[in-house]
Amino acid sequence: MTVTVAIVAYNEEKYISNLLDDLLNQDYDKSKMEILLIDGCSTDGTKRIMLEFANKNRSNYFNVDVLDNQERIQAAGWNIAIEKFSTEMLIRVDAHVTLPSNFVSLNVETMKGGENICGGVRPCVIENKTQWGEILLRVENSLFGSSINKSRHSTQKSYVKTLFHGAYRKEVFEKVGGFNKKLARTEDNELHYRMREAGYKFCYNPSIKSYQYARSSLKKMVKQKYGNGYWIGLTMGVCPKCFSLYHFVPLGFFLAILASSVLACFGLWQFIAALGSLYLLFCVANTIISSIGEKFNPFCFLMPILFFVLHFSYGLGTFLGLLLMPIKRKRLKREEK
Repeated sequence: MTVTVAIVAYNEEKYISNLLDDLLNQDYDKSKMEILLIDGCSTDGTKRIMLEFANKNRSNYFNVDVLDNQERIQAAGWNIAIEKFSTEMLIRVDAHVTLPSNFVSLNVETMKGGENICGGVRPCVIENKTQWGEILLRVENSLFGSSINKSRHSTQKSYVKTLFHGAYRKEVFEKVGGFNKKLARTEDNELHYRMREAGYKFCYNPSIKSYQYARSSLKKMVKQKYGNGYWIGLTMGVCPKCFSLYHFVPLGFFLAILASSVLACFGLWQFIAALGSLYLLFCVANTIISSIGEKFNPFCFLMPILFFVLHFSYGLGTFLGLLLMPIKRKRLKREEK
């Protein structure tokens, strides 16, 4: 079975070389592999590294190509990959990842079992293993940090609503189309909703693994969570059915804080005290669960605070996105061909 691995990148020279090495180390027959590298007008050495890889390895693969994404945004880059790939299936891979040697072969094996879309688990890892970095990683990989989505934690093969680093048969895109490039963070959710509506199932195989590099600082994590929440709020005006209830848990938390704070101003402090106590209990329990089997790290005592900061940021982002959604929803709708 021929397969395309596509990577969309912008200013990723720090990670792209290692990821390309991971592709070279795949145990799948390279003569059946196509590599598409889409550069979003990078200002660092990303494109140079891509071109060096292509020139050195073109003869080993079914095809290797480096393409330009003039619009820079990730969804536009993926649409280029969807338009250009020439094999039976496409695997999407983010630039901030590392891949085991059996990543491609396991995707192909799963697809040969009769699936049209498949993927696996994507835990986070860190590049520099400092104590602070390990705590941020522990928070990101925890149930509170990464949600209850089965495609993040489940050890059972099953069908799910969405996948990371998904593999898709060519016919799926021919029927459903590509990404809505007007959505900056939620393009996956919207596209996967259209795929489900078209009757396609998402096969989750926990044997398929890819590892995402976690944000290296609290500031970057907060920015990411806020942005994710903000775009969920905006996208509610375009495709409200593409989200699950768990996407709005941080919003509920934010609104509960807001409402109980207002009540406290009128002397009804019991509500915010009860909310704070209950939330602290859950955070402490999650900290303990996340630390089982891990080495002692003095920063673990800060984990409840980190959970709060990230949840509040996500909820605030969703709240503000919903406020702006009526103004921006017409602008965000996908252009039909």
